[in-house]
Amino acid sequence: MFVKSIHTAAALAAAITLPKDLNVNDPASIRSAASTIAYGLMSYYSGNVTNTPETIAVFPEPYYWWEAGAAWGAMLDYSHYTGDSSYDEVITQALLSQVGPKFDFMQPLHFGSEGNDDQAFWSFAVLEAAERNFPQLNDTIPPWLDIAENIWNTMAPRWNESHCGGGLAWQIFESNPNGMSYKNSVSNGGFFQLSARLARATGNDTYRDWAQKIWDWSEKVGFVDDQFNVYDGADIKDNCEKVNKLSFSYAQGIYMYGAAVLFNYTNGDKTWGDRTNGLLKAADSYFSPYPNATNIMFEHACEPYEVCNNDMKSFKGYLSRFMWATSRMMPSTLPRVQTLLNASAIAAGKACSGVENGTVCGQKWYVGGFDGVVGLGQQMTALETVQGLLAQQALPPFKAGEIKHVKGTENAPPTTNPAAASPTPSPSPTKRSNSAGSTLVDWRWSLLALGSALALYFA
Repeated sequence: MFVKSIHTAAALAAAITLPKDLNVNDPASIRSAASTIAYGLMSYYSGNVTNTPETIAVFPEPYYWWEAGAAWGAMLDYSHYTGDSSYDEVITQALLSQVGPKFDFMQPLHFGSEGNDDQAFWSFAVLEAAERNFPQLNDTIPPWLDIAENIWNTMAPRWNESHCGGGLAWQIFESNPNGMSYKNSVSNGGFFQLSARLARATGNDTYRDWAQKIWDWSEKVGFVDDQFNVYDGADIKDNCEKVNKLSFSYAQGIYMYGAAVLFNYTNGDKTWGDRTNGLLKAADSYFSPYPNATNIMFEHACEPYEVCNNDMKSFKGYLSRFMWATSRMMPSTLPRVQTLLNASAIAAGKACSGVENGTVCGQKWYVGGFDGVVGLGQQMTALETVQGLLAQQALPPFKAGEIKHVKGTENAPPTTNPAAASPTPSPSPTKRSNSAGSTLVDWRWSLLALGSALALYFA
């Protein structure tokens, strides 16, 4: 687990912006707040210390394998947007440890919980590494982009037209029957986004054609309606006739970014532009829960009813991630994205004001402060929303012809856009392993134990 040196923290106290004091117009303030939140996220991780196959890359129970992939994606965003490389070696170790024997993120150690949506979230992280030329030093493992293509090559054969006219099931293995009969939007949206990003990353139109096929099926089956709302899924037992109208923010974001990437890849195709705008408009349902909480994000299916499980407490972060990313693929979306996410970032910062140090993140951003409900997902949602404020200063994702296999940091390209004005970032505290962090982790675990009593929508 990572902790700050007490002496370093004291020396830097005057330069640090607490998340609750975030200034969304000041890049130095954003970097400092993001650094604090990222440290809070990484305090949940000790796999680089224990260094066993069972603990590297994953977070302790009750967090599933998929959320670890999501967390490393968030930390790749942190490195890229802030320019702070403090965690890069740990990120690299985590990603490479999970590639599996065929370098496709089919990881036998986690077959018990690995579904199509889980694999998709690890593919998002691998694609971030590829699209940013993130260094990969291990000659025994393929480059990031090759790994992403390997993942795609495991997903495509799972497309099953025996029921519902197509689609991926939620789960992969018959030995995990919970979800084998359910086709969900996140698995299929993940495959859609993976296909769209690989089309742009490789220039291979086979991926574009598959993205189109997945989109068409998603509309036909009713996962994406005519107003661009994205619903949870449907069961093959009735041939997907009855769509589960539950909706979650991460599914909205996953489809949105896939559409935006295709808009970019097709040089501004109007159809993909209209779809991206429609998905962004439909995302309004995840903002402004009350008249005094305008433009503040919330998880509308569960937050107001106190029934969010641990997975759901992380979902807002992926909508934020993909909205910020959408603004780079389709710049005309930026004003609306900023209107929503600037307000949400300020609210998220105020929610990251808990515990003695006043920096631990809570769940509900619309309460005006810390609500006492903590966890990995809460750190991740705040981090993605806050650090994305720097997205316009960072280089956009590289595409075919720009993506390279970078084997050392000395050859790595800059992560920031030289054309964008950017003050020198605030110094980052040193991150190191130290048992002094155990008190904070134990305190959080006591709250997580209480949180396990919340009602769950999913098994």
